This record gives sequence, C-alpha cells and structure tokens, in this order.
Amino acid sequence: MDKTFKFIALGCKVNTYENSATEEIFRIHGYTLNEKDPEVIVINTCSVTSTADQKSRQIIRRERRNFPNAIIVTMGCYSQHASEIIKGFNADIILGVKYRNKIFDLVEEFKKNHAQIVLISDDTRHLEYESFISFAVPESTRAYIKIEDGCNNFCTYCLIPYIRGNARSRPKDEIINEIKHLMSLGYKEFVLTGIHTAHYGVDIKGLTFSDLVEEILDIPNLYRLRISSIEESEIDDKLIELIRTRKNLASHLHMPLQSGCKDTLKRMGRKYNVDDFLTKVSRIREANPDIAITTDVIVGFPGESEEHFNETYEFIKKVNFAELHVFPFSAREGTKAYTMKDQVDPKVKTERVNKLLKLSKELEKNYRDRFIGKEMEIIIEERNKLTGLLSGYTSNYLKVNVDLPDSYIGQVVKIKI
Repeated sequence: MDKTFKFIALGCKVNTYENSATEEIFRIHGYTLNEKDPEVIVINTCSVTSTADQKSRQIIRRERRNFPNAIIVTMGCYSQHASEIIKGFNADIILGVKYRNKIFDLVEEFKKNHAQIVLISDDTRHLEYESFISFAVPESTRAYIKIEDGCNNFCTYCLIPYIRGNARSRPKDEIINEIKHLMSLGYKEFVLTGIHTAHYGVDIKGLTFSDLVEEILDIPNLYRLRISSIEESEIDDKLIELIRTRKNLASHLHMPLQSGCKDTLKRMGRKYNVDDFLTKVSRIREANPDIAITTDVIVGFPGESEEHFNETYEFIKKVNFAELHVFPFSAREGTKAYTMKDQVDPKVKTERVNKLLKLSKELEKNYRDRFIGKEMEIIIEERNKLTGLLSGYTSNYLKVNVDLPDSYIGQVVKIKI
C-alpha cells in the first residue's frame, strides 16, 4: 500500500521519542499508519547490551521476511555500531545516530533509484544536536521531552558514548515551546529524558541542567516535571533547593548507583564514590523527606567477589532506596570490561540478581506503606485492565488504583491512599 508506514522503537525512551518525531515528518507528507501492509518500516535499534544487539537483528530479519516489498529503514545505536551486518539483512536505508531528520527525503531517493543507502557517522565525538519537528511522545497524560543526546562518561562496561557520540544539548527555546504546546493540549506531566539527561548544558556556556529545570518549573500552570535519571555528581546545590521549594518538581529521583563497592566503582570508571553518594542522598532527604529515590545496580562485574557484592547489598540497605532496577553484567566487545580478568560465573550472577530483587521488593513495600492513610494527588491515566479500576501516579511515582468513572481520566484527583 502506498504512503503507509510502520515504526518500531527498541530500547530507551529516547528512541521512542525519536520515532514519534520522525513519524510526524511522514504524516506531514501524507503517510498514515498501517502495520499490516506498510510501504515503509522504520526500526530504531538499540545496542546497550549484547541482548539488545540480538533483538535488533531479530527484528530487522523478521520485518524483511514478513514484508519483502517494504522499504526498510534502520537507525539508532545498533545501526550505527553494526552497519556492515545490517547490510547483509537487505535493509534498504541504514542510518546511525545522524541524518535521522532526513529519513523522508532518503525514502523518496530510494524509491527513484532502488539502491541501498548507508549514512553512518565516522566521527561521533563531534556531533551537533539533531533537531526534529517539535513533537513529544504522549503516554496517557505524560509526555517525554528529549533535551539531550550523547554521553561523555565512558564507563568501562558501556559502548554508548562511542556509538551515540558526544553529549550535545537541544536548544532551550525548543524545549520550552514544546512543553507549552503540549500543555495547551492537556498534558499534565513532563519527563525530561536523554542519553545522559543531566549532561544538558555541558556544551552551552552559562547554562546548566538545573537552570533548565528552573526555567521549566517557572512555566505558568505547569503541574508536574519529572527527571528521568540523574547521576549523584550532577545534583548541585541549585537542584537541591528546587527539590526543597518547588511543588511542581516530582518527588522522585532515579540515581544510578551500579555498585555499592568502592573497588568495583573504580573498575567501572564511575565518577563518584559511595561516601559522596550517601552524603548527597542525605542532603536530598533533608530537602524532601518523602522523596522516592530509585536506582540501577549491575551485579557480577568482573572482579566482583562475594565480599564486594555484600558491600553493595549492605550499602543499598543503608541508603534505603524505594526500588532497585537490577541487571547482570553483560560483556560488550570493545569495552575495557570485556577483557578484564576474573569474569564472574553466570550462575553466581543469577544468584546475586535474585538476592537483590528480593531486597528490592522489601524496600519497595516499606516505602509504599509509609503513605497508607495519607492524602495525595494523582493524575488519572487509564483504566487498569487487571483491576478494572482507574490508575495513576503520585508525585513520588506510587501507582494508585481508584474506583472512579472514565470521565476522570486526564484529571488531577486528591485521594486518601
């Protein structure tokens, strides 16, 4: 069918955002969604782990098999990292982490010439921010706002800085205008996201991530702003003061820890130590005692002994997180960690993952139970298919079910938990 498309996003919310932005380009040119018989299929790939690589390959091969006559476009991290492999899957247009806003023109070029197009950036460390048409990804009443691309951290286990490129910031006015436009459409919560979100401003003189957050919070009638993820070292005095004073800044921070062992953190190439992390958490909780602090943890990093793991376990209990996201270490060829000695046995990784997941359930329950009987505001998002009740989230990211009619969807409701 002519002028129809299908979009697939793998991996992070940044990819989802970019897909919706490029979808809008096709819609402007008269294309419509048709997943059963698409003329053009765009696959935004992921390469954060070897499992993500494998899934990207599977999806590309599946779509080519199911739609042999469609124009298949791949873009994103795995496409940048493994363009030579993707060529062999008969993808028609192969893009990396650049030129994505030219997809429509490239599709039109392919229609004329029927020759495979490959546009991969040879130097990803000197890229400029690639703006798309202003368009956010709605998730019920919530919209994700991409503010940044790339990463400068170079942790020893991660390829993303090499693949995605240098940290680069989106123009501030674009961000503000997008949020204002979406507010006019009725969206009530906005989530700032990026490859390394709080790197925002590193390439702009006189502008920091906290400055951007403050300016967004100053938008009249903005109900709620949420930060998707932020490193301990990026939480400055200004942001802590905003946490203390601004009610429209969500009472939730996701602070990746990765390990609670100082020796493991050093081997990971992380830019903080456990003492700094604990001190920062204490300052945040002084500013807002009820804030939810969640985290990511990697277990089974090369050289992680039982003693090192126990240090992490006890440190997590000491911090008293509201929830953990736990991942077994995945060796990525091309990283420093790939060739490190003392790789941990997969069975040991699984045991450690399960132990931390059990701890996470305990921490999550303890945090949730603190709010039973309290009055809190939630944004009603949808009807929960499992319970039949409406559901929504509090500022501190507690999911709440409530017995109300559908007319309340999209509304802010004060309830007793």
